Amino acid sequence: MPSRRTFERVAVVAFAAVVWSGCATLQQVMALRDVDFSFDRVADVRMAGVELDRVRSFSDLGFADVARLTAAVADRDLPLSMNVHLTALNPEDNSVEARLVRMDWTLLIEGRETLSGVFDDEVLLPPGEPRDVPFPVSLNLVEFYEGSARDLFDLALSLAGAGGEPAELAVRASPVVQTVLGPIRYPQPITLIRRTVGQD
Repeated sequence: MPSRRTFERVAVVAFAAVVWSGCATLQQVMALRDVDFSFDRVADVRMAGVELDRVRSFSDLGFADVARLTAAVADRDLPLSMNVHLTALNPEDNSVEARLVRMDWTLLIEGRETLSGVFDDEVLLPPGEPRDVPFPVSLNLVEFYEGSARDLFDLALSLAGAGGEPAELAVRASPVVQTVLGPIRYPQPITLIRRTVGQD
């Protein structure tokens, strides 16, 4: 019959195995803080109802579009809408699958904060597989920038990547990732890699 000392040794080994397993899981889960988020692109850019993916310069606009933009600037109500696409990549060497369940974000144009919002759709993050994180943005451009209808159109065209001078976009984000140990919120907001868009 096994002695008490044998039972104690088995208990110690079992406890060590549980601790080791727990530590390994914790290390894997903590690695999720290193999920890489990057600014991919913007799409479906519209300004005052004008689709910017069909034009390359202000001179491409018809008379009705120019009149609409000019009136919008005069009324100080120039709506700009777009879909922002981020990419999330769970490290390939992390065997833990996770879900992005929330992300507070702030959009910056040319280094200036414009507006903030919350992405609250779930996105599955398998290890080593990049995932698209899209969210819509809509703002009144004249609340943040001054200029003529042409100046603001050129800025929007650059943001669309369709022409004009390069413009800088950035997203400041606070992701929340669901893991086997519960939700993990990034301890500090991350500013995604700034991306210069537009054309020289």
